[in-house]
Amino acid sequence: MRQPTAGAGEVVVDVKAAGLCHSDVSALDDPGWMALFPRIPMTLGHENAGIIAEVGEGMEHWQIGDRVGLSPMMPDGDAIGYGAWDGGYGPRIRATDANLVRLPDEVSFELGAMATDAGLTSYHAMVTRGGAQKGMRIGVIGLGGLGYIGARVAVLKGAEVYAAETNPATRELAAEIGLVEVAESITEFTDKNLELIVDYAGFGTTTAQAIETLGEFGTLVQVGMGRLESTISTNAVILKQLRILGSKSGTKQDLEELYDLMRSGELNPPLNPIAPDKIPDGLDQLRKGGVVGRLIAMYED
Repeated sequence: MRQPTAGAGEVVVDVKAAGLCHSDVSALDDPGWMALFPRIPMTLGHENAGIIAEVGEGMEHWQIGDRVGLSPMMPDGDAIGYGAWDGGYGPRIRATDANLVRLPDEVSFELGAMATDAGLTSYHAMVTRGGAQKGMRIGVIGLGGLGYIGARVAVLKGAEVYAAETNPATRELAAEIGLVEVAESITEFTDKNLELIVDYAGFGTTTAQAIETLGEFGTLVQVGMGRLESTISTNAVILKQLRILGSKSGTKQDLEELYDLMRSGELNPPLNPIAPDKIPDGLDQLRKGGVVGRLIAMYED
């Protein structure tokens, strides 16, 4: 593998931690994702944190040795781990100012990596798109890597949070997150008049169930992409005057706010470190389901 070098407006980052995401499984298994990969072969891995190892021209405001998290999205719609930018399943990656966020010393590399996608995506969907705030009644579908964070963030914002999760082991995290109640299906909370539901699973049926469950004038934020299509009740959308919003990734400001929550110690989701050579096995675990917490590949110094 050719080692990346920092061009003008770029840095090279030594990856210290790379999160494994179910969307990479979908990209490998579902031909519908191929449009996101104009250059093949390429290296996956869009959830990264590390140390700056090389600084290109015009990037002197960064120093070798700076700890950083890497927001995957680029202004032109490209992304680290997609398109033209190799990801962190390799030991070194290029990045630009569009990606780089300073990682506080109090936040570990593994937590910092997980925050750049699972964290960033969940926070953006819950807060920036969904408008979660104190006193709201909120539903969360899926308590995996994204949903755990989204639900916990909503709790920290002062919301009353109900969650749906099919994995019995993951449902046991309800008290740790601070949920009012957890069930197998979000439809168990139809009587709660939920104002907001964020679907972090996105398996088609979950989207339809969210539409049926929301209270009048409620909002669904769809972020999970377990399936790329869903059949929903337009009757429910019309009669309850619902809003349906999509949410993808997030902003550098979202990531900075998330790191502030993490450095306080109030947001500390479960992580499962693995060696980089176990990444294929880890993706297979995600494919089979049942993983509790985020799998994080840890690179040695």
